[in-house]
Amino acid sequence: MKKNYSRRNFLKAAAAGTAAVAVVPSILTGCSRKPTGTYAGPKKISSPDGKVNMAFVGIGFRGGEDFECFEKTGMINVVGLCDVDMGAEHTRKVMDAYPDVPRYKDFRIMFEELKDKIEAVCIATPDFSHFAICIAAMRYGFHVYVEKPLARTFTECELLMAAEKKYGVVTQMGNQGHSEANYYQFKAWKEAGIIKDVTSVTAHMNSSRRWHKWNPKITAYPAGQPMPENMDWDVWLMQSHPREYHDDYHRGQWRCWYELGMGALGDWGAHLIDTCHEFLELGLPYEVDPILLKDHNPFFYPMSTTLKFRFLERNGMPAMDIDWYDGLDNIPSVPEGYGVSEIDPNIPAVAGGKIQPASLNPGKEIYMKSGLILKGGSHGSALSMIPGPEADKWEGKLPEYPETHSNHYENFLLAIAGKEEAHSRFSVSAPLSQVFCLGVIAQWTGHKILFDRETKQITNDPVANQLLWGPTPRAGWEEFYKAEL
Repeated sequence: MKKNYSRRNFLKAAAAGTAAVAVVPSILTGCSRKPTGTYAGPKKISSPDGKVNMAFVGIGFRGGEDFECFEKTGMINVVGLCDVDMGAEHTRKVMDAYPDVPRYKDFRIMFEELKDKIEAVCIATPDFSHFAICIAAMRYGFHVYVEKPLARTFTECELLMAAEKKYGVVTQMGNQGHSEANYYQFKAWKEAGIIKDVTSVTAHMNSSRRWHKWNPKITAYPAGQPMPENMDWDVWLMQSHPREYHDDYHRGQWRCWYELGMGALGDWGAHLIDTCHEFLELGLPYEVDPILLKDHNPFFYPMSTTLKFRFLERNGMPAMDIDWYDGLDNIPSVPEGYGVSEIDPNIPAVAGGKIQPASLNPGKEIYMKSGLILKGGSHGSALSMIPGPEADKWEGKLPEYPETHSNHYENFLLAIAGKEEAHSRFSVSAPLSQVFCLGVIAQWTGHKILFDRETKQITNDPVANQLLWGPTPRAGWEEFYKAEL
């Protein structure tokens, strides 16, 4: 399906018809394969050994890594496996480890057939597909762990927060550093008054892992390729617009395309600004300004991007900005005395490839009115002070904090058991992901966004405002978008 578009017409086509999506209360229904059960509340741990009966949607690449992390906890029983490419090389390791566990290519069939066994699900699929799988799982009462970013569009995040409240299940977004030193230290330093009166944050991801070779002057999506014999392409597409199969969509690069992923911002923002967002109580920005969009085009994310997010004063804290930088040649300046830029050794591989060192590795700098500047890396990395008079005042006075109580996977499972609260539950992670959704709209349209935080509408661009919803769901998938209110 090869089509040509001008940028403005493309955006209008992408947003067309979004207002027609019904927003009405929904009861347990699930598109073309409708569940027959009745919602009976959140699933409770039923196994005599106290382990959570867990199913997995997406078991290759990142899904396989999540699988191993859950398995290492010793706190789960594996009861179902699902992957649209089940049997492909990247799924074999998990399949071979559990040869007797039921296997599926369609999560809807697995949920219905195993509804009396599944208590929780792990979802590790492309960004655009998170929403429908999460909604379907919660309607069955399954607890949900889903990879970051939470969902592809602003409204999907809004509906997921409502569904979390309605169905009462435990939820967790997979930004695993939110249960490590990054989380506990930021909390302790804010409570001690070290992190105070933050005026700006610079966050950056400038390594090569998330860029590709497509020509930014393309005028159409790539022509189709032969489909792998194991692939259920219709289920992979889910609610998105029909398109021919291409390896660049399926094998990791889906993140580069506007309609399928959220670029470097959605991928890495959840590991870089998550603690700033939660503990500085940022909420949603009132403005997003695309300062730099190198090789901007209607199809995939710019090769380099600088975005400025502007946040209001709140609860005695000053107004502040977050400046986001990505791209190999888009390196922000760092303050004098910055020192070494290190890579967190715990950053996961993607499709078998580790992140490569860059002149400035993924991280952030936090600037305060006092003149104190902090720097931090990605994921679970702890903060450190950049040397200077303000840093000297805290010598010998830094509060102690635990590096971790339980890791992110254990935290989710313990929350199901009622022993902890999930750190990145949807009420926390959805507003964070909505920040990324607004940034993506600024990247896609190429325009500054003015956002009304009360009405949750973009006020200066009607096309951009429609993109809060995203494209109308493909026929047969509308049910997932009915309001969870």
